Amino acid sequence: MMRLGSGDGPVVVVALPLFEEANRTRAVAVATMRALAVLGIGSALPDLPGQGESLVPTQAATLSALRSAFGSAVAAIGAEGKAVYVAGIRSGALLDLSAPVRGRWHLSPQEGPALLRELKRIKQREVGRTRKLPPSQAGAAPPEAAPDPPVRIAGNLVCADLLSALTGATPYDAPDVPKRIVRLSGDPRPADRHLAGSPPWRRAEPGCDDVLAERLAADIAEWVRRCEDR
Repeated sequence: MMRLGSGDGPVVVVALPLFEEANRTRAVAVATMRALAVLGIGSALPDLPGQGESLVPTQAATLSALRSAFGSAVAAIGAEGKAVYVAGIRSGALLDLSAPVRGRWHLSPQEGPALLRELKRIKQREVGRTRKLPPSQAGAAPPEAAPDPPVRIAGNLVCADLLSALTGATPYDAPDVPKRIVRLSGDPRPADRHLAGSPPWRRAEPGCDDVLAERLAADIAEWVRRCEDR
C-alpha cells in the first residue's frame, strides 16, 4: 500500500471506487493524501485484490474478498497503535463494512444497485445494443449449472459473483461508529457538507483537481480531529 504523512497520530485509509472509476479518481485521492500530510494526518491507499499491483486477476476478485482485504489493511495499521479512519470514495464506501475503524468519511457514497446500473449502461454502449447481464448478475437466482463466466466491462473481466453481490450491497450505516457524508455542489442529495468541485469520476480522462483535493483534505482533517477530541 501507499502510505503518506506523519508516522504519529491518526491514519486515514482510502478506498477507491470499483472498476473504471478507480483510474479516474486515483490522482485526486493521492493529491488529497498529500494535502492531509501537510495538515499532519497520515494516510494509506492499499491495492486490493484485482487492483493496482495485486497479483489477483480482476476476474477473480469478489466483493467479499475486497472487503476482507480492506479490513485486513486497516487492522494491520491499527496493530501499530494508530487510530484508523476510512475515506471511501463512491463505491469505495461499499468496502469498509468489516474494517475496525474509529470513523467513516464517505465522498458521494454509491450503493451497489446504482453501480450495477451504471455498469450495465457501459456494457450496452460497448456492444452497441441493449444487452442484459446474465440472471445472476441482475439479481435473480443463479442457475444450478456451472458458475457464470466473467463479463468484460470497460476492458476488464469482472467476476459474475461480484456483480451479483452488488444487488444487495450498501455502505455501512450503523450508529456505533461516527460517519460523515460529503457530496459535491452539483449533487442535491442529503449530506453533512457540500463542497464546490466537479466529480473526477465523470471525466473522460483521468486528471487531478488540486483545489478539490485540498478542500477534501481540509474537511477530512477537521472531521478526524473532532472525532479524536470526543
